[in-house]
Amino acid sequence: MVKRARKHDRSWLGTMGRRAVTVPSYMLLAALCLITAPLWLVTTVLLDMASSKRGLFPRTRAGGFIALYLCCEVLGIIAAACIGALSLGGLLWGHTRYRRANAALQRWWTSALFRGGTSLFGMTTVVENAQVASRGPFLLFVRHSSTADTVLAAALVANPHRLLLRYVIKRELLWDPCLDIVGGRLPNAFIDRNADRKDSDVAAMMQLATKLDERSAVLIYPEGTRFSKAKQQRAIASLRDSGETALAEIATTFRNVLPPRRRGALALLEAAPDVDVVFLEHTGFEGATTLGSFLDGKLVGRTLRVRLRRFEARSIPTEARDTWLFERWREMDDWIDGLASTKEDTT
Repeated sequence: MVKRARKHDRSWLGTMGRRAVTVPSYMLLAALCLITAPLWLVTTVLLDMASSKRGLFPRTRAGGFIALYLCCEVLGIIAAACIGALSLGGLLWGHTRYRRANAALQRWWTSALFRGGTSLFGMTTVVENAQVASRGPFLLFVRHSSTADTVLAAALVANPHRLLLRYVIKRELLWDPCLDIVGGRLPNAFIDRNADRKDSDVAAMMQLATKLDERSAVLIYPEGTRFSKAKQQRAIASLRDSGETALAEIATTFRNVLPPRRRGALALLEAAPDVDVVFLEHTGFEGATTLGSFLDGKLVGRTLRVRLRRFEARSIPTEARDTWLFERWREMDDWIDGLASTKEDTT
């Protein structure tokens, strides 16, 4: 058993110090981006025209998305400040109304980024079985392929159904001021990348899975990081070194995903044994895996395909849950590979 997590594992001084850096920095970057827009727009258009992908305008689209992101950040910071000031940090409005206001701001921010981004890159979105995630409570296990995954679940699951997702998210994202400020007001756990080795972070995850209702769910990225062949080989070697040969054998069949890190996902299953599990599987965002692929137009014109699968709590075994999780991950990998094969057959 893990120890109970402390209510806050971040010091007030550290939080204020970080925001003293990030908030003015983002404000300055947004101002510079807008002031210099004519210059960088002309430059990116000329570069795109001179490249082999002149019809796609990848750099211009990428510049437009960066501008959108910075504007959303500034507007989000201002809105969060207004919510905090008008409510005196929630004291005047009460806990429920304060949380709803911040959740509404989060819905706007994620929707603006997702809709604006997919429009800028000319992407289409196809969602399969969206209805299975229309009502909580559930644990949401999401594939991690790029930084764009941060808003995917919010835009396609939480926002349409007014669900409040409780995020298990990496601590580095606290350097995004909107995620830091608004995310700190909502029930989320910002954890270390090596949370599988930290009892305090695992306990924080488990706390998120308590007192879930029909309007809430907990989200985790079991892979912990984006896919690469090198990361996959290291993860398989680690499984073998720890004596998990059966899991390692399953992982060797993966072609598009990493083996899930078990401790966080299994801790959530332990904390909420009567709660269903939903898998959010997707492909199409691989073009945002690296900055190079992002600037090279790998997202332009892509189809984002999403599949949701829900497993009732009673169908999840109480033993060998790690094997159950790896088998579901293999099914996800097969689905992704099947879509890739179909695309190749039609080209």
